[in-house]
Amino acid sequence: MSFFKDMKDGLTRNVTMLGVVSGLTDISSEMLYPIVPVFLTSVLGAPMEIVGFIEGVAEATASFFKILGGKLSDRAGKRKPFVVAGYSLSALSKPVLALAASWHFVLFSRFIDRVGKGLRTSARDALIAGSVDKQHWGKAFGFHRAMDTLGAAIGPLTALAMIELMGPANPDYRLIFTAAFVPALLGVGVLVWLVKEHAAQRPAAGPAPAAEPMSSDFKTFVVLYGVFALGNSSDVFLIMKAKDMGFTLTHVILAYTGYNLVYALLASPAGWLSDRLGKVKTMTFGFAVFAAVYVGFAAAHKAWLIWPLFALYGFYGAFNEGISKAVVSHLSASSNRASAMGYFQGAMGFLTFAASALAGLLWDKVSPAAPFVLGAACALLSAAALTVWTRSRKFSF
Repeated sequence: MSFFKDMKDGLTRNVTMLGVVSGLTDISSEMLYPIVPVFLTSVLGAPMEIVGFIEGVAEATASFFKILGGKLSDRAGKRKPFVVAGYSLSALSKPVLALAASWHFVLFSRFIDRVGKGLRTSARDALIAGSVDKQHWGKAFGFHRAMDTLGAAIGPLTALAMIELMGPANPDYRLIFTAAFVPALLGVGVLVWLVKEHAAQRPAAGPAPAAEPMSSDFKTFVVLYGVFALGNSSDVFLIMKAKDMGFTLTHVILAYTGYNLVYALLASPAGWLSDRLGKVKTMTFGFAVFAAVYVGFAAAHKAWLIWPLFALYGFYGAFNEGISKAVVSHLSASSNRASAMGYFQGAMGFLTFAASALAGLLWDKVSPAAPFVLGAACALLSAAALTVWTRSRKFSF
């Protein structure tokens, strides 16, 4: 009982409701994520280069607006307006996708969606950090990732149910895109009515203070984590690997759902564990799992291996993505936390753009295994560098 009580401590109303918002939004987004590459290639006739290009532009757009949104949030001393604007834009992108007559429409929809994601993410993460005591940051971000990823598991299952009802031979993808607008709209409603502002610390009167500079430790962390990001290409390549191994669209959705379920179940315990064992130490364990999974995708020669690899991939997400935000929270101040979140996530997004473009070239010019070999090597190198750096700095978090 003490474990569950400890897990609950620190989960404030804002943290809980922001988790609900992210869960609803991810139901919407993940109804589409495993389907859009198939829609692009099978319905619109786009080649893999276009799939990679659209994903790259989407990530680059989100990255730029994460940086801009974080800076604007810190400058305004407010979080919620940027979060509301971002989630609203992402919701509006869904019906736009339903109108797609060519890959250009898909690109436009993804652009709107990623502008929204960029505007909201840095301010939202700063809002989470400001809504709970720092000794619970790992748990808070872990809970948020769990709710987000639970939505990511429900979304593909919802899409799969719709496909089965319509007939797998000829599904109406546009109807699925339109239906995805509903949970996104519900998420905006929860955000507007149930989440309270928790402003960045600023003087009650007078001009805004000069921006506090980012610490050298924060910059070092970004660089060392960036080594991993150089090999962390879009999950689209995992999906296409499964397709190449003979997976049907139903199998792809189920495998991706399995990944998200494992992720959702483990994210909160992983965040709780990071508060006790150390966040960077816990995060580098996630890197080791990532490397093992990518080696598995590179070497896989039988279709059944894809199932456990996707499930194991959920361990990586649980032990990495939320915890990295808790590390950024420790390496920044309340007055520049949204900017720090923006710089970190923006930089990683640009590197993901580069990683996805490189992965597409390696896939086409070398072999489908090559992007996964590169990703595993980058993960192990980053984990080793972060371990050495953390021990030399003797961090207490």
